[in-house]
Parts: sequence; structure tokens; C-alpha cells
Amino acid sequence: MNITNDIKYVGVNDKIIDLFEGQYDVPNGMAYNSYVILDDKIAVMDSVDAKFADEWLSNIASVVGEKEPDYLIVQHMEPDHSANIVKFIEKYPNAKIVASSKAFVMMKNFFDRDLDSMATVVGEKDTLSLGKHTLTFLTAPMVHWPEVIVTYDEKDKVLFSADAFGKFGALDADEDWACEARRYYFGIVGKYGAQAQSLLKKASALDIQTICPLHGPILSENLGYYIDLYNTWSSYGVETEGIMIAYTSVYGNTKKAVLKLEEMLHENGVERVVVCDLAREDMAEAVEDAFRHGKLVLATTTYNAEIFPFMKQFIDNLCERNFQNRTVAFIENGSWAPMAAKTMRKMLDGCKNLTYADTVVTVKSALNAQSLQQLQALAYELTK
Repeated sequence: MNITNDIKYVGVNDKIIDLFEGQYDVPNGMAYNSYVILDDKIAVMDSVDAKFADEWLSNIASVVGEKEPDYLIVQHMEPDHSANIVKFIEKYPNAKIVASSKAFVMMKNFFDRDLDSMATVVGEKDTLSLGKHTLTFLTAPMVHWPEVIVTYDEKDKVLFSADAFGKFGALDADEDWACEARRYYFGIVGKYGAQAQSLLKKASALDIQTICPLHGPILSENLGYYIDLYNTWSSYGVETEGIMIAYTSVYGNTKKAVLKLEEMLHENGVERVVVCDLAREDMAEAVEDAFRHGKLVLATTTYNAEIFPFMKQFIDNLCERNFQNRTVAFIENGSWAPMAAKTMRKMLDGCKNLTYADTVVTVKSALNAQSLQQLQALAYELTK
């Protein structure tokens, strides 16, 4: 694949993976992106997962021909992007490795090998000339590891963005970019919104025509769309007007309350209501939807004097990712001592800028006239 006349794609598609990072379901696989910049000096941008070493090295050889790369630029040290550094230098022993100082510390941890003789350490706004192409390096700590750099090619106006603007799915997956990029962002980068905002601020000063991430498709059209979404996500803004209801239900009575609230919300004019059964739906999808919408209703049972495990896991996921700037409401169920609402609110204490609905719906085993009235009050409060 040609990115520009001088920049070639040499990454791979992983169609055998089932769980990315051991937890994220990726039914359409993953792309591990790597690029070659052909100039007086040749630079390879990042490696790929260990399983694909031979394919990656073959891709590089098919692009460089009889020549040898002069540099391997390592922007990010997660093994899906760095696992083949040693195999690369074994094949190309005269090449230099370009990375941040923290990346070289990590290389010793991963490979137990002294790479100092071939190390070129770069930091904020350092440059590397390949000939016609001048590369400028920008630090991007905690997007989403501390050693990360991104690289801007001034000639072709390409930003090599590391894991920023990445998404789940192989390159040939026919799927909506925003859905899988959103799930990827909030699952993996979401805790580090402030750091992603800092990177966006640096990028705003550049004339970028193409974004080359380490996962997902190369972005070269309508860049404003992708950048605006990334800005919304990383600033914890509301992407889509609507209400998400996340629930767990043991015998179906909490579910009945949730479905009744959904009906009331629609009657009150809310067009988009997303209902998620946390016991059955993908947790990463649920987290994505909570960050996407401006209002969240949490509905669960009192369980072992706390709350149902899937709801506990869900709230933990939100808190770990700095959930903020939202309206939150509670529905609780308990046959003799309902305390789920109190427990959920306490779990959210560390989250910033949350507005809580005044109405708390308490279901004692099953819906009755009183809890139905509370549901009506909550539906009105969420839509007034």
C-alpha cells in the first residue's frame, strides 16, 4: 500500500487473535501498522506483533529491495509494536534505533540486551533528516504509555500518531470507524484524556494531511471529523444526545423497571435511549456507550450487602477511566434492605463534575404503584 510516493505500508493483519490485550473482543481482528519512508536514508516506523515477524520483515524487504534501512523508529514499546526489534537488528545490524530515553530503558527490560551502540535518543521537537524528508518528534507521554513519541513528516505532511487515532479491526474489516475507534479509545486510552488533549494541542500547530496510526486505517480524508471526535472523547464531552440505561437483573424485576423507564422516556420525547444488560453485553461496549451519552441511569440489585458483580465491574471501569461531566440517576432493587443506590453513588465519589438526579427509584422486589410513580418522576427529571 502506498501512503505517499515515498511512504509505504508494511504492516500486517492479525486474523487469528480473539482477545486484544487479553480482554477486548476483536471479532474482526487487529491491524499492526508499520511504515517505511524511502529517501536518501530509509526509516522504518515501528514493528509488529511477535507472531508476524517473518511477514513484517518480508514486507520491508519487498519495499527496500537491495537497500537496507538506516533507522528503526520505535514510537511505542507495547509488544504489539516492538516485539521484533531484535529480529530487525539481526537482519539489519547497521541500522540505528530511534526512540525516547524511556523506550530504551524498556527495551532492556523486554530484551535483556545492550542496544546502546545503535541507540539514537530523541525528545520533544528533535528532528531527523532522511534527505527530502525531515522528521520531527513530539513526546506524547501516557498516550497511553510514558515512553510514547509521535512523528511528523514535514515533506508529505504525515503524522505518525502511535496509538492515537487507533481502532480495533483488521484493515480489511468493513465496519464503522467511530464505533470501534471509540471502544478502543475508552478501553485503552480513556484514563488519559488530559494527555491526549495535550497531544492534540501540539498537533494543531502542524499542517497534517494524513494520519498514520499504529492500529486501524490510514486517515487522509475529512480529518476534521476524526480530530473532532478525538477532541470530544479526550475532553470527556458528550458526543451523542441521549440516555444510557445500564442494568443487572436477577429475576427480571429490575429489568421490568428499566424497560418501563425506557418507555416513559420515549413518551417524554427522548429519541435515543440505549439499554444495556451488563451481564450479557460486551463490557467494553457498555463503557463506550456510557462515555458517548450525556446521561446515565444505573439500575441494579442489592447483592451481598453491596451491588451485583457486573454493575460493580462496570462502575469500576468508569471510575478507572475518569468518568465525568455527566448526569447520573439510580434505580435500586432490594427485597428487605435496598442499599444499591447508596453503594453506587459512593463508588462514583471520585468522579468529577457529576450531576445526580434528585429522584432515586427504589423497587422492593417488584414494581408497585409507589415505584412506578418514582419512575415517572425520574423520566420527567431526565427530560425536563
